[in-house]
Amino acid sequence: MSSDTTGTDHGPVDRDLADGTSRTGANDRSGQTVLSVSDLRTAFFTEKETVRAVDGSSFDVRAGETVGIVGESGSGKSVTARSIMGLVDSPGQVLEGSSIRFKGEELTELSQKEYRRIRGGRIAMVFQDPLTSLNPVYTVGNQIKEALRLHQDLRGSEATEVAVDLLESVSIPDARRRLTEYPHQFSGGMRQRAVIAMALACEPDLLICDEPTTALDVTIQAQILELLGDIQDERDLAIVFITHDMGVIAEIADRVNVMYAGEIVESAPVEELFANPRHPYTRGLLESIPGRHPDEEQLRTIEGDVPTPNEPATYCRFAPRCPKAFEDCTAVHPVSVSVNETAEDHTASCLLYPEDQSREDAVETHRARGDAAEVTAGASTDSSTGASAESSADTDPERSGSPDSKAAGTGEDRREGSR
Repeated sequence: MSSDTTGTDHGPVDRDLADGTSRTGANDRSGQTVLSVSDLRTAFFTEKETVRAVDGSSFDVRAGETVGIVGESGSGKSVTARSIMGLVDSPGQVLEGSSIRFKGEELTELSQKEYRRIRGGRIAMVFQDPLTSLNPVYTVGNQIKEALRLHQDLRGSEATEVAVDLLESVSIPDARRRLTEYPHQFSGGMRQRAVIAMALACEPDLLICDEPTTALDVTIQAQILELLGDIQDERDLAIVFITHDMGVIAEIADRVNVMYAGEIVESAPVEELFANPRHPYTRGLLESIPGRHPDEEQLRTIEGDVPTPNEPATYCRFAPRCPKAFEDCTAVHPVSVSVNETAEDHTASCLLYPEDQSREDAVETHRARGDAAEVTAGASTDSSTGASAESSADTDPERSGSPDSKAAGTGEDRREGSR
């Protein structure tokens, strides 16, 4: 089956990266750590099975840095974003032992009321389809001003002036008139710009973008990417950018995390990842980009589908699709290791690495680290399984898993009320 991870031709940026040269405009990001995710595990407990949608992911995001998360549909990208935002619905649950630290504050320990203080204010999210984030019966201006009222306590003319400034900051012309218009009067690209303006209304430190350009044509897509880059430079904004498009990742990311079946299987600076991909899955994604092999009649694909991670990871989940798989891949779960002793910033979860060890030694490295990790993960899952039944009937609103969409800046609560 063809991979749904594609690459869009965004011009010379992609070709430069493919040749191993520096990404145009890439910055040396050395700012303060804004977000630190460690051993994140999010599972969905159903009557049929337990789905480990995110299974042990760890990464950091610094101020002024864009961290890309890429992978096929079903890899766990969006669940990762919702876990950070505290928007995982029942029967989903962020498991004990997971850590999400935002500017030093542990988010997994917060109640929903405490989470609202951060969500939509200090952390904002832009979703794939702007129509799901905008209420069709309210003007765009009303929706932006509501975010300003909730998080900055701005009202009246003061809120209006700030809303005008926000629309102008995302390059929407005649901003004052546009405030009085409804979402259907905006084009697709302008709606996404309006959603970005809403997300920026409270001057967040972290912006999570969940495939915000997927529904847009290539020209508008490029404009949105340029806009995000400009805003980031102006505000020193940390961005987590989720997509299945390797071309978009090449253009916007500073660092890339490749996800597969709930796990980050490779992590590296964007230039290094495109020039020297190590994990067989990453290589397959890059080989499937249209235009990489113009002389071939058919696009290259990764055969098979992403499996549902419904059991503990005791082996390599990519092994059934991997052209490099060998016997130990079905018996030993790979952990994240440096690809070699000199590559401190390039890791892969594959038994082929570290590449400066013999295969036998590399397998033993993974086996030893994996055994310890399995014990911890198993304890977390077991302790949460019993609690999940209670949480679905939990009447305490402070600890409920239901999303507070108003605080997230989506306006979803208004849509429910208008139906």
